Amino acid sequence: MADVTDHAKNINDQVQIRHEEEEKEEDQEISNLQPQQQQLNSKNLRRYDSLDIESAKVHGADPVHSRTKGMEWAIILQLAFQSLGVVYGDIGTSPLYVYAGTFTEGIKHNDDILGVLSLIYYTITLIPLIKYVFIVLRATDNGDGGTFALYSLLCRYAKVGLIPSQEAADRDVSTFKLELPSNRLRRASMLKAKLEKSEFAKLFLLFATMLGTSMVIGDGVLTPCISVLSAVGGIKEATSVMTEGRIVWVSAGILIVLFSVQRFGTDKVGYTFAPIICIWLFFNASIGFYNFFHHDTSVIKAINPWYIFKYFQRNKKAAWISLGGVVLSTTGTEALFADVGHFSVKSIQISMCSVVYPAILLSYTGQASYLRKNSENVANVFFKSLPGPMYWPTFVVSVLAAIIASQALISGTFSIIQQSISLGCFPRVKIVHTSAKYQGQVYIPEVNYLLMVACVCVTLGFRTTAKIGNAYGIAVVFVMTLTSGFLVLIMIIIWKTNILIVITYVLIIGSVELLYLSSVLYKFDQGGYLPLVFAMFLMGTMFVWNDVYRRKYYYELQNKISPEKVKEMANDSNCVRMPGLAIFYSELVQGIPPIFKHYVGNVPALHSVLVFVSIKSLPISRVPPEERFLFRRINPRELSVFRCVVRYGYTDARNEDEPFEKLLVERLKEFVKEDGMFLVMSSGDEDDQGENYNEEEWREDGREKENEREVELLNKAWLSGVVHLVGESDVVAGKGAGVVKSVLIESYNFLKRNLRQTEKMFDIPHQRMLKVGMTYEL
Repeated sequence: MADVTDHAKNINDQVQIRHEEEEKEEDQEISNLQPQQQQLNSKNLRRYDSLDIESAKVHGADPVHSRTKGMEWAIILQLAFQSLGVVYGDIGTSPLYVYAGTFTEGIKHNDDILGVLSLIYYTITLIPLIKYVFIVLRATDNGDGGTFALYSLLCRYAKVGLIPSQEAADRDVSTFKLELPSNRLRRASMLKAKLEKSEFAKLFLLFATMLGTSMVIGDGVLTPCISVLSAVGGIKEATSVMTEGRIVWVSAGILIVLFSVQRFGTDKVGYTFAPIICIWLFFNASIGFYNFFHHDTSVIKAINPWYIFKYFQRNKKAAWISLGGVVLSTTGTEALFADVGHFSVKSIQISMCSVVYPAILLSYTGQASYLRKNSENVANVFFKSLPGPMYWPTFVVSVLAAIIASQALISGTFSIIQQSISLGCFPRVKIVHTSAKYQGQVYIPEVNYLLMVACVCVTLGFRTTAKIGNAYGIAVVFVMTLTSGFLVLIMIIIWKTNILIVITYVLIIGSVELLYLSSVLYKFDQGGYLPLVFAMFLMGTMFVWNDVYRRKYYYELQNKISPEKVKEMANDSNCVRMPGLAIFYSELVQGIPPIFKHYVGNVPALHSVLVFVSIKSLPISRVPPEERFLFRRINPRELSVFRCVVRYGYTDARNEDEPFEKLLVERLKEFVKEDGMFLVMSSGDEDDQGENYNEEEWREDGREKENEREVELLNKAWLSGVVHLVGESDVVAGKGAGVVKSVLIESYNFLKRNLRQTEKMFDIPHQRMLKVGMTYEL
């Protein structure tokens, strides 16, 4: 046990050093709080106790490197094959509609085909390949991608989050992986300081994250519409009976079936869909190869970017407008980044470079060769260019590929909503984990129903892929541009990239994306408004929930109950202690919520063991189970009152394997059994022994027996029964509140009343649940 004492001393020294280094930064952060937050002193926001020491004991593996480092090539290749069925359905089906979306007014000059083909070559090479596959994939958050991954990285390296729930203990989570270099570059420090001091910058980053998330969800609506409608439209080549109206209704029927089967989950999504996408890409490549040699091999000249210049010279404004169709060749690129967490960076790079990239380039090249001889068929060039015997097999596979493309974005939407909920940016809705094997596969019934209604309405309302393409382009380019903005911040603050490389990235890729964005916005009134309407609705919902959520948090933080007050309430002669274990749930991380005082004031009885549970989402994708629970004792020891912070990442599944209650009690027993020495150290101000307190003294003065008695007391309380106390705090606008604030709070209450409640998140048995109500005036 002497080693235990030395180990504890070393850990305590490390924690203390870290605290001293952070103290100045955190004091500065407090001075920058909003007026209502400035009433809080630094001790309220920074409290170092046994939680810090407890968290420092656990050393987990680094999941970032464990996903790729040492991974056998057989596994990487297997993941690369699976990724074909999940990641590339959208970008793989884009050849169905790109030329039709580009030449909406027909082909005016035969060399325009070469100009557009050259644009497609360099757009696909520059954005999906160079930007995403080789640059953006480096910005994963412990292996996970997407807009929230980029935002969480920035929140981890710079204090740009809007809720002051940071704890030093969080950085000890093995998946946090915060490596701060010893010699920071001046520009990184300056930018980091400006972001941390600016309330506007923090709000803007959150706004940009919400906008990017909303646009990706908009993709989840538009991808099924344009993909299915394009594929089904190919049947017009086989029969004249299928009019445009019938094609629209058939597409709507397929969409309804697609959303109806979502509740069954996609457990074997990779193996089931990958062969179909492989066949689809093979068809694209082989048909493109055939058309290239059969019609016009001279289109290979499009490799020369001079044809782009000539295309703009001939068509001027019309060429700029047509960029909205060219950019559709990159649809689904964001899914490549968002879905990387299911596979690995290397597997995505291999599948993109060796299969997808050459296949779709061959498809576009073959279509261009066909159009050089048959320019009048541009509206339906994909199916017109098929060799006779290949029509029906390609048609069937195209419909299946379109459904798969839709599936990828629908599943991605569910994952994005789950991340938004975890970070306090979306109302709680029912999340169903459909697979025990694949952690990220979730299903959200309410969102699935809304997506289905939106898709059917868009399909019936717009009816043609050209109109839907106008809307689709805006959603695609907006997300790409926002990703580039986040990536520049990451390059400067986190990667410490050479400034010349950053400038080069902005000048080349950033300029290209802004050019495309200006083009798609030109068609705003021709359907381009649709994703922005979706985004505004979703962002409004996110903003209302996040704004009032933060107001509630600050209210509880300002009115939290001190440990001294808890001791006073527990020792009150009118307060009865009864057998059992009470778990009191709260979102407040820093202390005990004011609703507890309200409870004791109305029910003057406390259980023999009381645990205040605070649920916290860290800005990382997942927290290892062994590091999820952090405990702290509220002195004096005989009260048997504990605080517990339960930490989750934004992709963590909650309570899928065993009840939350059982996990919490087991971890509490471990804490009580193993941390006697650490508890003594953390209460050094009480007995003034601190770190010099050793094993022999611990045994001599009976602390060991006292520890055993406490475990026995906990067991008795557990056997006597567990009561779950759930705080139900209603919020109302305070006196003198403005109209905007009142509307926000009423909107929040409407969402809260009609969506999921706290007890459903942790499988709390209704027969052992007690709701405690209180009204907060914000």
